[in-house]
Amino acid sequence: MIETPAEHIGTLFRFCAQSMHYPEADWFTNQYLDSLYLLLDALDARQEKESIEFTIATSDDPLEDLQVEYTRLFINGVPHVIAPPYGSVYIDRSLQGLHAEKTLRFYRKHGYDLKDDADLPDHLIHQLEFLAILSEKNDVAASNDFLRTIFLPWFSRFETRVRQEAKHPFYSVIAQLIDYLTKEDDEHGIQLDEA
Repeated sequence: MIETPAEHIGTLFRFCAQSMHYPEADWFTNQYLDSLYLLLDALDARQEKESIEFTIATSDDPLEDLQVEYTRLFINGVPHVIAPPYGSVYIDRSLQGLHAEKTLRFYRKHGYDLKDDADLPDHLIHQLEFLAILSEKNDVAASNDFLRTIFLPWFSRFETRVRQEAKHPFYSVIAQLIDYLTKEDDEHGIQLDEA
C-alpha cells in the first residue's frame, strides 16, 4: 500500500482540476505534460501515457485539438452536451438542480464559498479544488463525507460518458485518474497520512 501525505493528494486533486479547465497555452505547456507523464509513469499507466504522447506528437496543433475536444465533450456537443461536468445534471437531470444547492451548503458548512463570478458549485473543477483543500487540511472525515454524499453519486456516470465518447485520449485518461484518486482507500492503495 502506498501511503501518500495529505498535501500530495491535495496536489493531485489540484492537478486534475487544472486538467479539466478549458485548455489554454498558459497552463497546457511542456512542463504540464512532463508532470502528467511522470504521474502516469508512477501509476504504471504506460499505455495511457503512450496514447497521449502519440496523439500529441502527431498533431499539427495539440492545443487546438484539445480545445475542440473540450468543447465537444463538455460545452456544446451536437446534438447535446456529451458529458456535462455538473453533478446536478446526473442527479437531478437538470442544470443547477438541488444537487448544486446541496454542494454549496457543504462548502459553506466547512467554511468555504464560491466567488460571485464562479461557475455553478457542482462543477467538477470546484469539487476537485474542494477535495484538494480538505486533503491539505487532512480533514479525512469531511473528505470521505463529501465523496460519499456529493461527488461519487454522479461522477461514475460522467466518467463513463467521457471514456466512451472521448476522441482524444487526454480526457479519458484524466477521468480515469480522477476516478482512481476518489476510490476507497482499499481499492487503490492511496490513503491520507493521518500521523
